[in-house]
Amino acid sequence: MIRIKNFFKKETVFCISFLLAVISCVAVLPDAAYLAYPDYRTLALLFCLMTIVSGFQSLGVFTILGQALLKRVGSLRGLSSALVFLCFFCSMVITNDVALITFVPFTILVFRMIQRQERVLKVVVLETIAANLGSMATPIGNPQNLYLYSISGLTAAQFGRCVLPYAGLSLVMLLGILLSERGEAIGKTGMEKEEKRKDSRWFLSLISFLLLLILCMLVVLRILPYEPVLVCVALAVLVVNRKVFLSVDYFLLLTFLCFFIFIGNMKRIPWINSLLISLVDGQELWAGILASQVISNVPAAILLSGFTENYETLITAVNLGGLGTLIASLASLISFKFFVKEYPDKKGVFLKTFTVWNLLFLAVLTGAALILA
Repeated sequence: MIRIKNFFKKETVFCISFLLAVISCVAVLPDAAYLAYPDYRTLALLFCLMTIVSGFQSLGVFTILGQALLKRVGSLRGLSSALVFLCFFCSMVITNDVALITFVPFTILVFRMIQRQERVLKVVVLETIAANLGSMATPIGNPQNLYLYSISGLTAAQFGRCVLPYAGLSLVMLLGILLSERGEAIGKTGMEKEEKRKDSRWFLSLISFLLLLILCMLVVLRILPYEPVLVCVALAVLVVNRKVFLSVDYFLLLTFLCFFIFIGNMKRIPWINSLLISLVDGQELWAGILASQVISNVPAAILLSGFTENYETLITAVNLGGLGTLIASLASLISFKFFVKEYPDKKGVFLKTFTVWNLLFLAVLTGAALILA
């Protein structure tokens, strides 16, 4: 019973999606039409990208990047800025959750080494906001973008118009907040020591994962079909480092699959389909933002996409919807868990600080969305 409880706490969204899928299967009995429910291209791309990013993590690429930047930092303001912008820009490629998994523990370590732990809370909160908002700038920055870009048929330029104004405004806001910090000098961070020399196998693995990432980008841009790239990624990882497969978040893939089944079944129940279309149509911005606060933005994107074709507004909505509550973006829970593990007595302070800053960004960006709309 304890194991089941712990599993539910760890994989809450998957458990809810699974329950919804099962209930919907009672209303619409399984048949051949179920095979048309999933977006196989999105699932394949998500698997490939998670595998490749796990490969980069196994090589320590992101830590090396962080250390290289921190060697050039001489003040607390510079340190905070470097860490926050690492999350902002890296999330565009490695996704928001991976950016936080990589840099939040790194941040806690660095501030502990320079004995300025009172600054950790604000930096971690800003890193979380930066990762969630930076990731909106690219189709591969987060799962909801990958899914909506895949099914919408939008061009890169059309996608950019949905998200880049808000990513740009977010960058300006973060810059303003960070520049207001005092520029106190800091001593050595302990990150200056020489890296161990990398052997030829390390470089070969790095090149392999870079080439696989390029192939995935060509699929995202609809230049290559996903099927051969999926096979290529699977075979290459088997040869280079098969342990990488163990780091893939398979429950995220299963969550997508369960929501595909639930939405597919709901669309086959006429009165529910009509009701949801009437509620969402023309209200995509508010529907996306509000739904994200309760069920998080990835499930909100999958759910609402089944009842509207206004994908441009929906993309904006679910990305902005990642701000607000702690569960609005599941990536935010990563920061919360890391911080509370190190500072268990500051759980309430974290939640208060996190909510205040998130609501500020959400209010400003929502206002911008209403003006641009």
